[in-house]
Amino acid sequence: MYDNLPKGDANASRTGFRYLAEALKAGGVDHFFHMPLVLPEAVIDMQAVGVKPIVTHSEKAAAYMADGYARASGRIGVCAAQAIGQANLAAGMLDAYMAHVPILALTGSGDPTTRERNNYQEIDQRPIWSGLTKATMRVEEAIRFPDLMQQALRLATTGAQGPVHLELNSFTGGVLAGDTGGAALPDPRFSHYPAIRQGAPESDIAAALKAIAGASRPIVVAGSGIRTSGAGDTLRTFVRALRLPLATSLDAKAALPESDPLSVGVVGTYSRDCANKAVTEADLVIFVGTTTGSMVTASWTVPVPGVPAIQIDADPRELGRNYPLLAGLAGDPATVLAQLTKAASAQPDRSAWLGRITALRREWDDLVRADETSDAHPIRADRLCRSMSNVLPEDALVVVDTGHAGHWAARSIYLEHEGQDLLRPAGSLGWAYPAAMGAKCARPDRPVVCFTGDGGFLYHLPEMETAVRYGINTVTVVNNNNGLNQERPVWSDVAEFDHAWKFSPVSYADAARAFGHKAIRVEQAADIEPAIAEALAMNAPVIVEVITDQYVAADRAWKPA
Repeated sequence: MYDNLPKGDANASRTGFRYLAEALKAGGVDHFFHMPLVLPEAVIDMQAVGVKPIVTHSEKAAAYMADGYARASGRIGVCAAQAIGQANLAAGMLDAYMAHVPILALTGSGDPTTRERNNYQEIDQRPIWSGLTKATMRVEEAIRFPDLMQQALRLATTGAQGPVHLELNSFTGGVLAGDTGGAALPDPRFSHYPAIRQGAPESDIAAALKAIAGASRPIVVAGSGIRTSGAGDTLRTFVRALRLPLATSLDAKAALPESDPLSVGVVGTYSRDCANKAVTEADLVIFVGTTTGSMVTASWTVPVPGVPAIQIDADPRELGRNYPLLAGLAGDPATVLAQLTKAASAQPDRSAWLGRITALRREWDDLVRADETSDAHPIRADRLCRSMSNVLPEDALVVVDTGHAGHWAARSIYLEHEGQDLLRPAGSLGWAYPAAMGAKCARPDRPVVCFTGDGGFLYHLPEMETAVRYGINTVTVVNNNNGLNQERPVWSDVAEFDHAWKFSPVSYADAARAFGHKAIRVEQAADIEPAIAEALAMNAPVIVEVITDQYVAADRAWKPA
């Protein structure tokens, strides 16, 4: 079974720097995101073996690029910072930790000769990491690096996946100059996720299928666990075989093409009314790969508390956390869905329920058609999203921010082809632009389109230079409404508080050109589609700045009375 694993050579001399480079290469990890100056010797070795180091302008951007890389590739993301940058890099782990994305973070530190002596830029930062990772471990000798790296990879890519941290002795990680003693490279299976797939017991499969067969109005609610499991294909097979409507969280939006009659859209706080209504009317909710948190349930009002439910999750701790269950299935979602599909018998006639789903979809189309096709000036954000959807390539990967960008994306971005996909953060504004760059590094063969607002884009504006330097050819659509208009209601349109949400006028197209980017500025709705199509054809880093109405906000989520 293990014949193909890499072997160590007891007579080989391999420094920790070389070991790191070869371990990444062997695991299929081909990018390393970092701030200078950390592990310079390893960077040289990485380039020699075909792993591409990307130097960013902030530690947090490096973390977000590694995050986007991991989500787009199914491989672990790797990022690094010198000792003083630890806290900044750790801050970038928060989103990956909440979203269960495996990342290996490497940092420099002090060493036994400098600790507890007020050494310049030295402080113990491991307590910060302990709350933002699955594990934080210290490498004090190069001989320990192989086994600690293997542990870190194993922890990151199994169970409830997530980021891990290795703190390397010496400010820039110089401890890895030592020899690793001919240790074998890590098992490459643990550079991919999920590294181990477990099914559910047959008794739980039977209980779930019995509940599904007895329901008149069942619906599936899928979350981000579909992505971490790589369960898109098996989910589509499952819902189509059993004729089950599907609602999703925003980060699972592409699980089923929105042109499919079984798709009812994004449910929860960032949502479409049709999805929230369908889930509210269901008499059985099948949660798949979702933690049933506040966003996907509109603060636990959709579905209504007490609805009969089934839940599938890789982490047994999530089963029944917020909704009592008729059946809880602990296991890898892709594996469990395949089990359910294989064991399912003929389903009852649910034509009335599927007819209701069709009616809700049509009702939504009628509700939003006027706004999504509006020629209003300034441009409406929902018109921007609908127009962007119309020109997205069939294999597009869309990366969206949180806040209003996420809300508009849930409602008015339409992904109607099985080859399309979408990534979004668990809650960190400003994540999308660097994450899109990481995603493009992972999938250079795909068009990657970032959708963010001016508020989110301003977080990591300097990374435009990084994109140009490395030729990371994303198309970034900036919804420029000259402010944080999601926060406008907080200040009740009182002029003396305008500075709390309105920005000074900024031309992001001009800023992009100053960084060497291609840039297009759009002020008329009719120009959106041609501009985005032109940007996609440029095969270069492009900013498409769209001037939108700062007084148009996304409607609040529909909730049951």
